[in-house]
Amino acid sequence: MHRSKLDLPTPALLVDLERLESNIRKLQTAVSAAGKHLRPHAKAHKCVEIARLQVAAGAAGVCVATMPEMELMAAAGFHVLLTTPVASTAKTDRVAALARSGARLRVVVDHRDQAALYQDSAARAGVTLDVLVDLDVGDHRTGIPCDERAVELARSVDSSRTLKFVGLQAYSVSASHTEGWEARRNHSRRAMAQATAVQRALLACGLDASTLTGGSTGTWDIDSEIPEMTELQAGSYALMDVAYGRIGGVPFAPAMTVLATVISINHSDRVTVDAGFKAFSTDRPFGPEPVQVAGVRWEWAGDEHGVLHLENPSRRLALGDRIEFVPPHCDPTVNLYDRIYAIRGDEVIAEWPLKYPSLVGRP
Repeated sequence: MHRSKLDLPTPALLVDLERLESNIRKLQTAVSAAGKHLRPHAKAHKCVEIARLQVAAGAAGVCVATMPEMELMAAAGFHVLLTTPVASTAKTDRVAALARSGARLRVVVDHRDQAALYQDSAARAGVTLDVLVDLDVGDHRTGIPCDERAVELARSVDSSRTLKFVGLQAYSVSASHTEGWEARRNHSRRAMAQATAVQRALLACGLDASTLTGGSTGTWDIDSEIPEMTELQAGSYALMDVAYGRIGGVPFAPAMTVLATVISINHSDRVTVDAGFKAFSTDRPFGPEPVQVAGVRWEWAGDEHGVLHLENPSRRLALGDRIEFVPPHCDPTVNLYDRIYAIRGDEVIAEWPLKYPSLVGRP
């Protein structure tokens, strides 16, 4: 028998299935209509069951940011793109071992030395690895500058016997959360123009650079208008968070919440809930937003505690009341939990693991 979400121990991570399914369907329909592929970023949810819903809806596979995520998603049978460069033989050997086991995967590089590591690992494993060149389109986080250095790196990968050059990756960190749709569009267009210039240079050299993958939840509808862009990497759209809800023009509903309990009510202007730093990612300049009650403001009060300031509460809060919160940032909030409860209405339909126990803590 299904149990009520109100029976769950708190803090608990919840996903509203109706909203999740709607978000997945909405983006997949729009991206397919634009003639692009969607490869959702699984770092946003770390959940095989959610990835299954995305692929069943039409996604080409998934993106991942870490080796454990890659191993998790590859083991589930998905075509996986590791979007982060790596810089150790231990990790490139793990990628090569996955490829040898039959996993379908792609990796990125932004330096010759990374390509050399992958080349050597692939040679030892007796496999050929699909490699994209990661481009720096302005944020200077990862990626090779969009000039002749990118062309030379692509040529180097293409000349390798154990690596296959399969295209380019370009992601603008800053464009993804630029507030206001027009400002975001201008920012993303400027960033992606650098990537398409590299793409044209490579095609002129005879290299197959037809694949250009990137984009985000904030720019999917902007980047899908770029003819050269072939694949979109939006991730947060499935779950959503306060940060994306604030930038404007993002048409997805918040599907993920943290359920908390009111545990102290001894002051007239505030109550305490059992959800603090260990329940929410707090890397944003704003806190989580309560769902069922208005006129209150969450403030950090410790690892396990949050204070709700009762500025103009829409209802009285009593000891033991349950409150759901939309987290400030979904990806790192997910990382704090080992399971997510799938909810339909008030019923708990399923309990989905977020990480395989064998992968927890492994870099």
